[in-house]
Amino acid sequence: MGVEPEVVSEAGGQPEAGGEAAGPPVKRQGETPRRQIRRAKQVTRRRFSAEDKIRIVLEGIRGEEPVSAICRREGIQSTVYYRWLKDFMEAGKQRLRGDMLREAGRDEVQALKAENQRLKELVADYALETLALKKSLMEER
Repeated sequence: MGVEPEVVSEAGGQPEAGGEAAGPPVKRQGETPRRQIRRAKQVTRRRFSAEDKIRIVLEGIRGEEPVSAICRREGIQSTVYYRWLKDFMEAGKQRLRGDMLREAGRDEVQALKAENQRLKELVADYALETLALKKSLMEER
């Protein structure tokens, strides 16, 4: 007789493993329309990889095509483009100032470890030689 609560899928309106949602996001009990719209936008929001962002920003920097046309083609707002441009320029300035640490590759790390081990062994050999010389000098006295 009473009103039964709506059943919400375990995914919570999120897209399934295949990437496509089965339908519109399920309305949760007591959810306002504004909140439902916000959640639907978050679920369907397009996310760009770092490579895509760099590609788009570089196209705008080249100036071959207006930024508005690039934004329209890529389906982004111009404010998003200019935020990416600002982040890109700030990262470039930091890199030129030398603020960022350089990442060492796997081969480079292995080479440095091998050199470190070789130097440690060399120091140990010299320490043993020094100790042996000190002992022989002590015995001569």
